[in-house]
Amino acid sequence: MRWHDATRFAWGGLRGFRSRALLMVLSMAIGVGAVVVLTALGEGARGYVVNQFSALGTNLLIVFPGRTETGGTGTGMLVGQTPRDLTLEDALALTRAPGIAAVAPLTIGTALMTYGGRSRETIVLGTSWHWKDIRGVEMQSGSFLPAGDARAATPVCVIGRTVRDELFGSEVAVGRQVRIGDRRYRVIGVMTPHGESLGFNMDEVVIVPVAAAQALFDISTLLRILVEARSRSDIPRAKAQAEAILQERHDGERDVTVVTQDAVLETFDRILRALTLAVGGIAGISLAVSGILVMNVMLIAVSQRRQEIGLLKAVGATRAQIRVLFLIEALLLAMLGAAAGLALGLAGSALIRRLYPALPAYAPSWAIAAALLTAALTAIVFTLLPARRAARLDPVLALSRR
Repeated sequence: MRWHDATRFAWGGLRGFRSRALLMVLSMAIGVGAVVVLTALGEGARGYVVNQFSALGTNLLIVFPGRTETGGTGTGMLVGQTPRDLTLEDALALTRAPGIAAVAPLTIGTALMTYGGRSRETIVLGTSWHWKDIRGVEMQSGSFLPAGDARAATPVCVIGRTVRDELFGSEVAVGRQVRIGDRRYRVIGVMTPHGESLGFNMDEVVIVPVAAAQALFDISTLLRILVEARSRSDIPRAKAQAEAILQERHDGERDVTVVTQDAVLETFDRILRALTLAVGGIAGISLAVSGILVMNVMLIAVSQRRQEIGLLKAVGATRAQIRVLFLIEALLLAMLGAAAGLALGLAGSALIRRLYPALPAYAPSWAIAAALLTAALTAIVFTLLPARRAARLDPVLALSRR
């Protein structure tokens, strides 16, 4: 029996039992589609995080208060000590390191901002003029924070687009006096729309000099210090220099954590890749369930097609040829189901990207290939038992319906 004839015969068998074939194709399609959609979601989440961190700037290091050890707990915490806070003087000291190009101290709080009869609760970010270069901020109108001594609490502010629209409407915002908390500030610039970055909407932010923010919130500490290395190759040197300077300022204690942007990205990338594999594996279980369905239906098919099998054996078909016929039939079902599932999965991924444009939900090629291969192997493996049972039928008993 030639392969062409065997394939045509198997296709005829499928057409003869359309409801059964449609049921198996649907089960395969659901399994393959689930793998494609879920892995696309996992890859989309990974791509989103990578894009968000890349938007923070290039050659970036972040200084946190407290020392993070491998176990996630600093040794000082075990004896009841609290980590030393970062200060503005710590940030200024980092500017003398040769490998560091810019330093932006950072403190954050919320306050009520009012202008005329309008008011809104805003996020107030205290930093220095270096923030603009580190974060790549662009101005729609006016200018950013003035360069100079970061210790100067100059009463000026830069606002996001949403803040401008809600408080000023059609008025020109630059040059207006506003009240933030119990202090007055002059608006000197409006940023271009930036949208969200790591859940932080820059359009709803008000930026003031770091010393002004510390005076507003009555604090003397910093939340973080952003450091930009002079070049990508200078990142390790800048990290070592920052750690050494802060250790010297903190009486020899290594009580800060300096992380690089690449290290953060690598951690998130590793976690989200594992998540993608996990959800892909969970979705792949549905393919195993589909295989069980294929086996059950094919066992029923053997009993329904006993006369057909008996006739084939009576005209000279061997056991191997009977097994091949059933395996080809299962493979055709798997191919149809996989194709339908792939189309379903790609359509679902496209819908996710349309609903959530920031999420690059594209299924990885390895997941698509694995889903298609698993569907084919599942169909073949779970058809071995029915094919073997069909091949062992006695032609006389099969033709006599016994």
